[in-house]
Amino acid sequence: MSITDKIKQHPGLKQLALYLLMPKNQARPRKWVQLFINPFKHKKGKGSLIRRRTRMDVLPFNTFTLGRYSTIEDFATVNNGMGAVIIGDHTRIGIGNVLIGPVRIGNNVILAQNIVLSGLNHGYTDPDVPISLQPCSVGEIVVEDDCWIGANSVITAGVTIGRHSVVAGGSVVTKNVPPYTVVAGNPARPIRQYRPSTGTWEKI
Repeated sequence: MSITDKIKQHPGLKQLALYLLMPKNQARPRKWVQLFINPFKHKKGKGSLIRRRTRMDVLPFNTFTLGRYSTIEDFATVNNGMGAVIIGDHTRIGIGNVLIGPVRIGNNVILAQNIVLSGLNHGYTDPDVPISLQPCSVGEIVVEDDCWIGANSVITAGVTIGRHSVVAGGSVVTKNVPPYTVVAGNPARPIRQYRPSTGTWEKI
C-alpha cells in the first residue's frame, strides 16, 4: 500500500495533508506545491507549452500529464483535485477553457474557446445541507483522438466523444457521441455522420 493510499484511508491524516497542500475552501494549491512538487510530479511532453496566464490547480495526489507538442492557452483552468487530467500529443486547449478531472483528452484534439469539461457533479439531494457541503460524484470525460469541440460548449461528466467527431459551438453534450459524428444543440444531438460506404458526411 502506497503512502497516498494510507493517507486517504485515515481521515485525520487526509485533513492534514489537504491543509498542507491547499488553503481551506480553495482549489488552488499552495505556492510551495506549485514550485517544488508539481514540476517533478507531473509530466510535460517534449515541445509542450502552458501559457503564463493559465491557472493550474493541480495537486500531487492525482495525475496531470500534457503530451508532446500540446498547448494550454491563456486564461484556461486545469483542476485535477477530483480526478486525473490527461492530455495527449499535438492537442490545443483553447483560451478560457476549464478542465475539471477526471478528464482524458486524446491526440490531435482541438478545443476552441471558453469550453467547459467537468468530470464532477455536486451533490444536492439532501435539502437540509448546503450543496457546497454535500459529497461530489465523478464520471470521467473522454475525448478521443482527432476531435474538434467548438467554442462555448459544455461537456458533462461521464461523456465520451468518439474519434474524429465534431461538437458544434454552444452545444451542451450530455450523452456519448459516436465516432465520426457531428453533434449540435442543447442538449446536443447528432446532425451529420460519416458513411464509409459513400465517403461522405451525411445528414441524420
